[in-house]
Amino acid sequence: MAIQDSGSSSLLQFAPFQSSVDEGFWHRLSSLKLNKLGIDDSPIPITGFYAPCSHSQVSNHLTLLAESLPSELSEQSATSQGNRNRCSVPGIIYNTNTVESFHALDKMSLLKAEAKKIWDDIHSGKAVEDSSVLSRFLLISFADLKKWSFHYWFAFPALVLDPPATLVDLRPASHWFSLEEAESISAACNAWRNASSTADVPFFFISVDSNSHAAIKHLKDWETCQHNSHKLLFGFYDPCHLPNNPGWPLRNLLALVCARWDLTSVRFLCYRENRGFADLGASLVGEALIAVPQGWRDHHSLPNAVGWELNRGKKVPRGISLAKSMDPTRLAVSAADLNLKLMRWRALPSLDLNILSTLKCLLLGAGTLGCQVARMLMAWGVRRITLLDNGRVAMSNPLRQSLYTLDDCLNGGDFKATAAVKSLKRIFPAVEAESVVMAIPMPGHPVPSQEEPGVLDDFRRLHDLIDSHDAIFLLTDTRESRWLPSLLCANSNKIAITAALGFDSFLVMRHGAGPLSSNHNSKDEAGSSLSADLDKLDLVDRDKSQRLGCYFCNDVVAPVDSTSNRTLDQQCTVTRPGLAPIASALAVELLVGILHHPQGIFAEAEVASSNNWGSTEQPLGILPHQIRGSISQFSQMTLVGHSSNSCTACCGTVVSEYRKRGMEFILQAINHPTYLEDLTGLTELMKSASSFNLDWDNETDVDDEEFLEI
Repeated sequence: MAIQDSGSSSLLQFAPFQSSVDEGFWHRLSSLKLNKLGIDDSPIPITGFYAPCSHSQVSNHLTLLAESLPSELSEQSATSQGNRNRCSVPGIIYNTNTVESFHALDKMSLLKAEAKKIWDDIHSGKAVEDSSVLSRFLLISFADLKKWSFHYWFAFPALVLDPPATLVDLRPASHWFSLEEAESISAACNAWRNASSTADVPFFFISVDSNSHAAIKHLKDWETCQHNSHKLLFGFYDPCHLPNNPGWPLRNLLALVCARWDLTSVRFLCYRENRGFADLGASLVGEALIAVPQGWRDHHSLPNAVGWELNRGKKVPRGISLAKSMDPTRLAVSAADLNLKLMRWRALPSLDLNILSTLKCLLLGAGTLGCQVARMLMAWGVRRITLLDNGRVAMSNPLRQSLYTLDDCLNGGDFKATAAVKSLKRIFPAVEAESVVMAIPMPGHPVPSQEEPGVLDDFRRLHDLIDSHDAIFLLTDTRESRWLPSLLCANSNKIAITAALGFDSFLVMRHGAGPLSSNHNSKDEAGSSLSADLDKLDLVDRDKSQRLGCYFCNDVVAPVDSTSNRTLDQQCTVTRPGLAPIASALAVELLVGILHHPQGIFAEAEVASSNNWGSTEQPLGILPHQIRGSISQFSQMTLVGHSSNSCTACCGTVVSEYRKRGMEFILQAINHPTYLEDLTGLTELMKSASSFNLDWDNETDVDDEEFLEI
């Protein structure tokens, strides 16, 4: 559609610029908004691209691509110097934070501000040196990142000639030049377009001498060549295909000619192509008469400007939704990351999404706790999860264990680990979840000699799993099933989180670092960024403060068989239904706190109190050792339990013995119930405690020095 300056048919009419935005631009803008800009709505320089029309029925558009935006805010957006099909045009984008702000923008002021830049470039001479600034453009937008929809509106500022230019002549270039001139001009245009230094220079002038020889020159050469030519024409890359109308870029070219050189009659060439070569049959040559508007010689007198793009003939913005066109998995990843990235805008700028997305978590137990922990980990951006369990889904499970449905219970029930992984992938296809179906070797559960090879295989497999993961969650039903993982985590200084449930109470705790220095091969851990970070910490320095304990440090007996000779209510995990989600959420929050603490696994325990409310230096708050809660009292407390020299799982004696004897030690601990107590000195401690005879004398006072501290 052409735009006419007034009702007279002799007035020069221009075909407006049309815009086209590639999906990649919106993806890059969304990434910048989430990861860099946040709530900053400052304008951003961008680059648009266009080329001469190359089709008789279709105009070329000014196009925005992914590279139209800078990859970093400190950089300029990419340009395509020397690319004949992508002439770079500078622009600017105002991306608002709300749709209300988008509609409330002062569009006339924004258009006037961009027109002033063009006007200043004309008077300063910049437009002559770099003619692409004559096509400067403006884009306003709002990105709804929840729905992946975008509202936007382009403006192509054009300085208005007043009075408007009148058209004397307009016809195909092949009808305006002689045959010799046409051949020379075609050759000159093809050479201009094929040279890397000029291929994307959209404005120029053509001089034709008396011998019909044509030459194309930069606008900056106009003043030296204007008197040496038989014919002179100003040329521009015309994106328009219409046979009777020049394209929009001519408007500001005429403004430049009028303001700088006081020309009242201008001949122009609307350059168009066919299959990459000059097409003088499609190109237009015209002559326009210009009356220099009053005040144009005054730099400070800004002309009026027009240029907001119409949407189906109306002055309204455009909109696009990418949700339907996006790959569902990619859309799910973007949506899942949205909340986490929004946290970094204001509430938690230091949130490290990279360490969460690369973290490898091993969940021992895929029951009530395991299902909840897996979902909480995904909500925090953890994408690599392994679930280990040897049980099957029972009819009683789906109501309490959120990853299972009735279908998982049929035909004897699917393995929990396998069913849980399938469910996680249905919930979030991008998760890298794996299942391991195996039993954990346990002390107090003796194994016959013929079964020892299988138990040792399970041990090796568990050892390798713990060694290849960054964080381990102990979520099993029994106390003794947590012993071997606790020992292996203490041996390798892995982050270990325990969650345990009673009927109406829970315990969530992080295990302290192991008692011995890490001797891991750094090459083996090269694939784990978290393990590499842990290796940088000096365990000896941390030992100046007392080491935090593990799940077994407060026990005075070794773990034994807790499943035999039990009634039905003792065999099942009988807890109030609301307990597991609370404990699971706290367990995951505890892990995130460890990952963001500068001392990581070696961080000292902090206890919640009214004195330190809001005063912690860590952005996520305090980092406790143990969290014990009671749902019957609706209460929660943070406690500290230091390591025990007689712990059956993490003390130096046990870890050293394991390192010396390996699998032989494991078998002895499994088959001999009192072995761990004898090894750690608990047996002697119990004997000593039993031998005390305490005489209570209510009639005499006893000095403090006479009390014995045990």
